[in-house]
Amino acid sequence: MKIAFLSILFLVPVLLVAQYDFEPSPEHPFGLPNPNAPKELLDFAPLIGECNCKSVTCKADQTWAEPVDMVWRFKYIMNGMAIQDETLKEDQTYSGSIRQFSQDSTRWYVHYYSTRAVSTTLRTWEGNRNEEGKIVLYREQKAPNGTEGFYRLSFYDIDEKGFKWVGEWVDKTESVVFPTWKIDCSNGKVSRSDSKEKNKIIAASKKFSKAYMAQDFDTMADIYTYNAKLIPLGIPIVEGREAIKKRWEQGKDTKIISHSMDASEINIIDNYAYDYGYYSGTSQKGKEPITKWKGKYVVVWKKEEGSWKMYIDIWNRLKD
Repeated sequence: MKIAFLSILFLVPVLLVAQYDFEPSPEHPFGLPNPNAPKELLDFAPLIGECNCKSVTCKADQTWAEPVDMVWRFKYIMNGMAIQDETLKEDQTYSGSIRQFSQDSTRWYVHYYSTRAVSTTLRTWEGNRNEEGKIVLYREQKAPNGTEGFYRLSFYDIDEKGFKWVGEWVDKTESVVFPTWKIDCSNGKVSRSDSKEKNKIIAASKKFSKAYMAQDFDTMADIYTYNAKLIPLGIPIVEGREAIKKRWEQGKDTKIISHSMDASEINIIDNYAYDYGYYSGTSQKGKEPITKWKGKYVVVWKKEEGSWKMYIDIWNRLKD
């Protein structure tokens, strides 16, 4: 009975983790879309992540104020069923929204909050993504002269580099338009392939070189994924961590004096990365003269449990 209880106790954390696979995590800092969410959730997919932006408001004399630097961050929340965003301005004013799509009304509902004032009820905008690819949201609001109308928010020029946003008062026919606030986040997307992750890949490469020189084949094998592929010149593909370990062990009679991998470029795409460049080293077999060698390589990396591991390893030597 005690063993059964302990088994259940250890199983509970695993089940809890499995239930929240789409929440933000170290591997997915902005979360993931839940496949059970409305398909319209992906309207905001290009905005997920962080952008460096310029925020500009309209002054009372209808001229534009000086731009304020701002970070606009979007992420999936509620286990990937909704979206939250927050703006972090250089002038220390912050705001955010909860964005949910209703399948009943087929509309987005955006609930806004800000540090400017604590509100007992959140202002709400409603709208949709239109045929032009813009996300347009409305909230009823009278003009200062009493004219009926809306405050309209529009996301537009959305692509892989970022997006633009504008807040405008419009009349009921949307023929009268007064812009009051605009934000430019184009060409400001913060790359997920940041220097921190690249440094982790470089560190893994150095760890591999160190283990290779020490003939530490267990450590070398551990730097590969369990289903990795080794593609050396002139032989069939070697598949799987254990097979790769045996392949490297074949060279145990040769002492590796030096080894380095010098990346020409590292690019990261979510949980995968590719790295190519040149490798070089020196070795000695028995009492034979020391040999220098060099070559070119390509490595496809995969992130597993927070660590970058080699998934595909390809190389070939250059002629002396």
